[in-house]
Amino acid sequence: MIRNAIPEGAFAMTSRIRSVALTATAVALGSLALGGVAHAVDYPAPKNPLVASKKPKGPFRTLTVCSKGCGYKTIQRAVNAAKAGDTIRIRPGVYRERVVVKGTKKRYLKIIGDPRKPTRVLLTGIRSKPLTVPSNGIVINGADEVVVNGIAVQDYGSNGVFAVNVNGYKITNVVAKRCGVYGIYAFNSVGGSIMTSTAAWNSDSGIYVGQTPPQVKPKRTIIRNVTSYGNVLGYSGTNSRYVTITKGRWFNNGLGIVPNALDSEKYAPPEDNVISDNDVFFNNWNYYAGAPFQVRAAATGVPYPIGIGILLFGGRRTIVEGNRVYGNYLVGVGMIPQILLNQKDAVDLIGNQIRANVYGNAGNNRNGRDI
Repeated sequence: MIRNAIPEGAFAMTSRIRSVALTATAVALGSLALGGVAHAVDYPAPKNPLVASKKPKGPFRTLTVCSKGCGYKTIQRAVNAAKAGDTIRIRPGVYRERVVVKGTKKRYLKIIGDPRKPTRVLLTGIRSKPLTVPSNGIVINGADEVVVNGIAVQDYGSNGVFAVNVNGYKITNVVAKRCGVYGIYAFNSVGGSIMTSTAAWNSDSGIYVGQTPPQVKPKRTIIRNVTSYGNVLGYSGTNSRYVTITKGRWFNNGLGIVPNALDSEKYAPPEDNVISDNDVFFNNWNYYAGAPFQVRAAATGVPYPIGIGILLFGGRRTIVEGNRVYGNYLVGVGMIPQILLNQKDAVDLIGNQIRANVYGNAGNNRNGRDI
C-alpha cells in the first residue's frame, strides 16, 4: 500500500510518494502526445443544491411519446405537460431535439425509454452541424431526483445527459456517444447515481462529475457498472468529492480515470473519493492520430498524457483500491500535486491511499510502470 498521509497544509512528502509524483510529473510534461483537460461548457449558472426538494405526493400520470398515435410527438412537449413525479414513456424511434427539465415543478420526473435496449430510443443532435455549436441532449437543471433510463444520446455539441444544480439524480441504462464535451455530466450537484451506462467517443470525458459542494453530512455520488471507451478521458472529476467509482470498465481512452483540481471551478481540490473494483486497461488511445471528434485544447496548458490508467491530479483522501490495472503503456496508477493551481492551499496531495490493486494481468499486459 502507498499511503499519502501528509498532515493538513504540509508540503513535505515521503520519499516514496515524492518519487511517484516526480515520475508522473515528468511523464505529464514530457509526453509528446497532448490531451485535453476537463472544462465545463454551456451550463446554467450554479445555484445552491444542498437543500433537497420534498417528494411529490401525486396522483401521478404516465405520458407517452412516439412519432404517431401517442399523446405527444416530442419528449420536450411531454416534459412541459408533466408534473412532479410523473412518468414519461418514450417509444422506440429517433428524436431530433434538445430536452430541458427545469425547476422544482419537474422534480422526481421519470423519463424512460427502453432500459433493455437503450439504442432503440435515440435522442440525437444534428450531425451536419459542427459539434462546436453548444447543445445538450437532456439538461436537468434544478429538478431533484429526476430519472433518465434507457435512452441513447449522440451528436450534441456539448453534452449528452447533463444534471446541474440538483440534489439527487438517477442516470441508468444510457448510451452517450460522440458529444462535443462530455457524455454524461453532473455539475454543482449533490448525491446522484450513474449506473449501467456507456460513454464513448466524446471529445473530453465520457463521464464527468464536477464542482461538488462540501457537505456536513455528505451524500455520495455512485458511478457503478459503467463502460467508458474512446474518449480523451474515461472519467474526469474536477473538484469532485464524495464520489464512488466501482465495477466499471475503462479502456481505450487517452487516460482512464482522473480526479483533478482546477481553478476553473469552485471547491478545489477533489476530496473523499473512492475508486475501487474497476477494470482499467489499455488507455493508450492517441486520439491526435485520428478521432471521430475535434480535439480540444488543454485548459491549463499542461495537458494530460496518453497512456495512464488512473491519475490523481491533486486531491485529498482519495482511495484507489482493489482495481485491475493493466496494459497502460506509461503508468498504471500515479498521482501529482496540482502545482499550477492558483489556490495554493489546495495544491498538495494529502491523505490519499493506493492499495491492493492488481497490475499487469498476470504478466500478460504489463503497464509501463505500475505505480
